[in-house]
Amino acid sequence: MITLRAFKRHDTCQIVTILNDQQVARYLSSKIPFPYTQADAQWWINHGSKFGIIKAIEVDGLCVGCIGVTPGEFEYSRNGEIGYWLSQQYWGQGIITQAIKLICKEAFDSSELNRIFATVFSGNIGSIKALTKAEFSLEAQLKQAIYKNNQFYDAIILSLLKNHQPNLN
Repeated sequence: MITLRAFKRHDTCQIVTILNDQQVARYLSSKIPFPYTQADAQWWINHGSKFGIIKAIEVDGLCVGCIGVTPGEFEYSRNGEIGYWLSQQYWGQGIITQAIKLICKEAFDSSELNRIFATVFSGNIGSIKALTKAEFSLEAQLKQAIYKNNQFYDAIILSLLKNHQPNLN
């Protein structure tokens, strides 16, 4: 059973540990620093996690990841982009799929969003599977649209519309 909650100060060490795992950071945006410091985590808890609908993923009382939906602006104001990361030791357990369903329900219920989308690195098969299990649909594959660590990746775009929300079970 997972819980989505606000980040707390005592999550700092756990966030730093998770985001300094190269396998976790491999497919994350370059705007997330690597290596990740205590100061980065403190900024995230106090400021960065306050924009949009952003939650810590908690399992058995421990922060094991993050998930959020960031709303678009202007003509994209009814769209939100989902993003997440999870401690490697919790991969493959259905936790991210469950967190995706929960955050999407919260985002649709508490805002005027009509569409939530994800942009996934082509090599991130686990993330693509999790989104598909949460009933996201493939929209596009943008060839070599992502460049990170001297390597090109296709950007895989998946989305979920408000009137096609998944069952939470």
